[in-house]
Amino acid sequence: MDEDLLHLSGIQHFMFCPRQWALIHVEQLWADNVLTAEGQILHQRVDDNTVRQLNGGVLTLRRVPLVSRRLRLSGLSDAVECRRADEGAPSSVQLPERDGWWTVMPVEYKRGHAKYDETDEVQLCAQCMALEEMNDIVIPRAAIFYWETRARTYVDMTDDLRNTTARLAGEMWSLMAQGKTPPPQKGARCGRCSLADLCMRKAASQLSATDYLKKNLYAEDA
Repeated sequence: MDEDLLHLSGIQHFMFCPRQWALIHVEQLWADNVLTAEGQILHQRVDDNTVRQLNGGVLTLRRVPLVSRRLRLSGLSDAVECRRADEGAPSSVQLPERDGWWTVMPVEYKRGHAKYDETDEVQLCAQCMALEEMNDIVIPRAAIFYWETRARTYVDMTDDLRNTTARLAGEMWSLMAQGKTPPPQKGARCGRCSLADLCMRKAASQLSATDYLKKNLYAEDA
């Protein structure tokens, strides 16, 4: 990843919990639980960087590189669906090794089901904003496929969603520049976090998570 850019997928972690994001991206810590393990297995099904021809003339591109200098984020898409368009049609692009013009729409794959907040939507919006910036187009909507329900949710790229995404990206960079990890805000979401145990122990010790681990590792070796 470009050193001047943060991981695009981290914006979902940040909206879910800024502290979780900082533990992962500022302090470079990670721990799996059953939810993250299931998510990794499910993504293996779509993380194929080949091009496939689907029914109805839709091309699906896997693991498309995404870069937004405005948001200062970069990453890879799960999928970008491309549909044929008339030459010069709004929001259309030309694809390498393909004739004609195409509209593009990111599709993000998630385990579970649609959420009550915008944690998934802001990640999808960041992907759209990156593709728009790279191709000088506008993407009006995109989709999230949820494995649990086997259903798509279409998300309109509204001004409010775009503004929220840009604001979160700015806050991520602010925390990264300061090297700070926000204090814990214990709630129901903690039960779904793979870092919950480490997070709470870190808070109790008043050490950084990295220093906490070092302290305990040295204690075990003594």
